[in-house]
Amino acid sequence: MVFVIIRMKAIPGKRKELLQTFSSLIGSIRTDKGCNRCDVCQSTEDENKILLLEEWDSQENLNLHLKSGRFRVIRGATNLLQEPFKMMFLKAFHPAGLEEN
Repeated sequence: MVFVIIRMKAIPGKRKELLQTFSSLIGSIRTDKGCNRCDVCQSTEDENKILLLEEWDSQENLNLHLKSGRFRVIRGATNLLQEPFKMMFLKAFHPAGLEEN
């Protein structure tokens, strides 16, 4: 599994527009091959701080997503951000001796 965390901070007054953009994309992203999760989270301390969380079954399917038109829309939303978004990629693994429940 590969996890993607995209951290963003919306320009004050543009948060609603940014969230609407994500809301229009999430349903279709969730149906993409290999997508196990796609959620938007908002900070309880700063309403302009937003996370986009994605979980993919493989690097191959994530790469297809990153080349998709939907991801281009996400990247195009940078005009609604105070600063460039930060993207992290995390690969899940299971340590030897630990059973998955």
